[in-house]
Amino acid sequence: LTLSRSRPAEKVKRFLQEFCRDGELGKEFPYRDQLVSLAHREQVALYVDLDEVAEEDPELVDAVCENAKRYARLFADAVHELLPQHKEREVVNKDVLDVYIEHRLMLEQRGRDAGETHGPQNQYPPELLRRFELYFKAPSASKAHVIRDVKADCIGKLVTVRGIVTRVTEVKPMMVVATYSCDQCGAETYQPIQSPTFMPLIMCPSQECQTNRSGGRLYLQSRGSKFIKFQELKMQEHSDQVPVGHLPRSISVAVHGENTRLAQPGDHVSITGVFLPLLRAGFRQIAQVRKEDVNEAMRLMEMSKDSLLGDKEEDFYDKLAASIAPEIYGHEDVKKALLLLLVGGVDRNPRGMKIRGNINICLMGDPGVAKSQLLSYIDRLAPRSQYTTGRGSSGVGLTAAVLRDPLTGELALEGGALVLADQGVCCIDEFDKMLESDRTAIHEVMEQQTISIAKAGVLATLNARCAILAAANPAYGRYNPKRSLEQNVQLPAALLSRFDLLWLIQDRPDRDNDLRLAQHITYVHQHSRQPPCAFQQLDMKLMSTYTHTHPAFPQAAAGGGRDLRDGAGAGRRGGRVPQRAADVIFAAVRELAGGAGGRSVRYAEAEQRCVSKGFTPAQFQAALDEYEELNVWQVNQARTRITFV
Repeated sequence: LTLSRSRPAEKVKRFLQEFCRDGELGKEFPYRDQLVSLAHREQVALYVDLDEVAEEDPELVDAVCENAKRYARLFADAVHELLPQHKEREVVNKDVLDVYIEHRLMLEQRGRDAGETHGPQNQYPPELLRRFELYFKAPSASKAHVIRDVKADCIGKLVTVRGIVTRVTEVKPMMVVATYSCDQCGAETYQPIQSPTFMPLIMCPSQECQTNRSGGRLYLQSRGSKFIKFQELKMQEHSDQVPVGHLPRSISVAVHGENTRLAQPGDHVSITGVFLPLLRAGFRQIAQVRKEDVNEAMRLMEMSKDSLLGDKEEDFYDKLAASIAPEIYGHEDVKKALLLLLVGGVDRNPRGMKIRGNINICLMGDPGVAKSQLLSYIDRLAPRSQYTTGRGSSGVGLTAAVLRDPLTGELALEGGALVLADQGVCCIDEFDKMLESDRTAIHEVMEQQTISIAKAGVLATLNARCAILAAANPAYGRYNPKRSLEQNVQLPAALLSRFDLLWLIQDRPDRDNDLRLAQHITYVHQHSRQPPCAFQQLDMKLMSTYTHTHPAFPQAAAGGGRDLRDGAGAGRRGGRVPQRAADVIFAAVRELAGGAGGRSVRYAEAEQRCVSKGFTPAQFQAALDEYEELNVWQVNQARTRITFV
């Protein structure tokens, strides 16, 4: 057993020490660099890429994926053993737990020298001494599971699931190691905790209390215990992953440490973790999570040269609009409006008043003009979107509901469709069939883009920065040209004023247009694709890239713009921009040289003058080197005289 356990541990340690890849300056050792950062507290988490492990040992990758919990401990033990070898300097900033551990290790060393023996519960658990976290990155060849396919055969394995985050709890501390002290003998007892709930120890197990039968009681010491950040997510299947006639499945995800606060309700995410059963209330959970945001990966997609050259054409705007739902005939102006809705605008706050940048559009038209098909295409095209109908949605389902958290028992908010579509698009079909009481719930969202909640003692304001795309039918089913617009569109004026565009799509009888429409529909039904076009239409992935491009602003340019803004603001206020220390030192040295009547000055005299003005010798030396590189002055080799050039 010892031999079988030592062989994987040796493989893990050898991989962390010897893995290298070719870089610009030669061989690079990525895991050695991470170990150095961990030893100096510059980094908290160590990320192990299983694709890199597969290059060295494919069998080790299979073992990690099959028994992830055990190999996570092996990797953590190897990192803990290698950290002292990569520690080049002492850590300056120490917290309370650092001081506590150092003091206890010193006492343990003294006790070991005195020949004392310690019981198993008096020894320091490895979780208490480790100050790092370890995460696996799934192999690129592995496919993401659907939530309903994660079953009993996946227990203990490393699995990747895709879905949408529907609920996120608050980040709270979770106890990993509980430390107790005895009121009789003073001995300390440690209890590692592996589950969300645990039974605290009461009686002291130390040898002294057992021998004397003093009946010492244990008291929890929070300063000596170790806590980590804990958050629970609830994931749900995508709508395209749910079979016909089934309800969407969900799964609970336990997130620890550095992975907390990475996901928000409505995010489409891919999560890698260990699938474990949980005794409490039959919940399923995935522990030790590494989260990858699908939206972020989509924004980082590399575009080809051909696609970049296409946006320089004059009619590229028309091509983009025509590429929206190309199987739907006509509606060119409506598609251009939907393209602007996907791109969105910029929020403005003049004098504290918020002006939204998103566009709200209502498609009002006769039956059979492809309103629902346009909504369905926009729902699939937008990376962050929600699709709902008027009769199938309530006011609570659109805004937020107050539920009791099963983990803590506290009241918590669960966002509705508008909250899940934050910074995206919310498509509402059959808008005219919605009840008036439910329809008033979205008035605040359409203008202020927030949802104010005051229910069951929970007072909160949730963000709902989304564009609303609604589809509705006129009164009495079809548009009656003999009636006025107000009689045909039976929506309240307070709601109509919040729509920026109201499209009236009529199905007028026209022989030529109906013939072209019939030819288009029969071609689509016969060949299962749209008719050939004069230009090459863009695919959905490229369309999503164009509509969600985020401009990058270099950090250096941002710093220069900040300096320029500060200088302009100081000029407008009649003030002066504060001088740098090097410029003030240069002026003092130049004044000293001019007073001496020559072009040189003694080094010690110049340094004394600058120190008397409040500068340190290090600042004087830095200014000296800066102006020497600019060839303003020169310092002799003995560093006794400064001569101006």
